Amino acid sequence: MDLLEGIYSRRSQRHFTEEPVGRELLLEIIKAGTWAPSGLNNQPWRFVIVADRPLRNRMAKLTKYSRIVYEAPACLAVFLDREAVYHEVKDHQAMGACLQNMLLAAHALGLGAVWLGEILKNAVEIRGLLDLPETLDLMAVIAVGHPSEWRRSSQRKDVSEVLLKEI
Repeated sequence: MDLLEGIYSRRSQRHFTEEPVGRELLLEIIKAGTWAPSGLNNQPWRFVIVADRPLRNRMAKLTKYSRIVYEAPACLAVFLDREAVYHEVKDHQAMGACLQNMLLAAHALGLGAVWLGEILKNAVEIRGLLDLPETLDLMAVIAVGHPSEWRRSSQRKDVSEVLLKEI
């Protein structure tokens, strides 16, 4: 898939089949995340693959988007390691780039995925559920699976609407 085609055609997928997602595919998605840029190449990201159904069911209760977490065959919990942070803003920007790489990788692999941010209101509970240290801050959960339907349409503002100046 051409890179620009992948960027322009990727959509958040919120409905999945029951078909499991292979570990190799999940690791490839994580690998793509690790290739995001980070200041000083500090790579502050850490990941947890949550494929266990009972654990996902408990995780689902911590978001108003529980149906997506229940339905997805796998979730990737993405954390910022505060012990690796050297600049708060830069490292949070790096986490956004990491998450976008992961979403694009899922798309390129023929999978559907959606970035769940609302679950952050229960970040402490998620960290506890996954038995992780307090030095890790939840940045997002990505639900991943084989889409039961492909959502294809979306709209974006024209560049002329968002470009402030050309100097």
